[in-house]
Amino acid sequence: MNEPQQKWTETIEDSHSLFDLKLKEVWRYKDLVYMFVKRDFVAGFKQTILGPLWFFINPILTTIVFLIVFSKIANLSTDGAPPLLFYLAGVTLWNYFSSSLTGTSYTFSGNAGIFGKVYFPRLVTPISIVISNLMRFGVQMLLFIIIWAYYLAKGEVNPNWWILATPFLIVLMALFALGVGMIFSALTTKYKDLNMLLGFGVSLYMYATPVIYPSSSLTGIFKTLSYYNPLTGVFECFKYAWMGVGSFSATMLGISTVIILTLLAIGTVIFNKVEKTFMDTV
Repeated sequence: MNEPQQKWTETIEDSHSLFDLKLKEVWRYKDLVYMFVKRDFVAGFKQTILGPLWFFINPILTTIVFLIVFSKIANLSTDGAPPLLFYLAGVTLWNYFSSSLTGTSYTFSGNAGIFGKVYFPRLVTPISIVISNLMRFGVQMLLFIIIWAYYLAKGEVNPNWWILATPFLIVLMALFALGVGMIFSALTTKYKDLNMLLGFGVSLYMYATPVIYPSSSLTGIFKTLSYYNPLTGVFECFKYAWMGVGSFSATMLGISTVIILTLLAIGTVIFNKVEKTFMDTV
């Protein structure tokens, strides 16, 4: 008697392009993405006393410190924007970028145990990290909008039509964090030193980005270099759109977009190449 022929429901092949983000395959694992996002979001305030209130406490305390140090003591310019709102905008954007970058950079080294036991598209992990941080960003953005509405009612801010570009700016930040995070995630499987470099590198990068100062306060070579910082266009566009301040131009945002998409392509190639062999080195 002949045994019934078995049919495979899943076939794992190594035939995709290095530039392929495999989004179609990731979409098939959307339930897993949802589970990872839920896990990361809930784990952020599990076993804490104040719970989700930390999503507000963190940016509020950071903004107050920036307000005292950089506005009251250092007397840095805010281009005429209310200092509290200016720093809160910078802190909200920076928190999303830095937490997404740091999280995605540990994709391989932090999940080697799971990756070695079961197959799923490795890209599921960094994408779920970016999405879970997006939910935290949404909560903090709500705080920003409440305070922004207060200053809007007082007539101290002048928003414009660029405010409609806000979703595009958020996507740019997410892609930038994803691209650079994939590069670091791939390289740290072989060079552990990069983990330490990333830690203080992110802190230093904040001071190279117009988080606590407007780019209009830069002069000479520093102003020229700031144009090639991918986050300069994003931060300046956001502040110009919501508060009507800064020296933003569409060219600045165009440069940011080109650099970010280039880094995303490089990160995709390196990530796809390393995922085939990282278990031998991690």
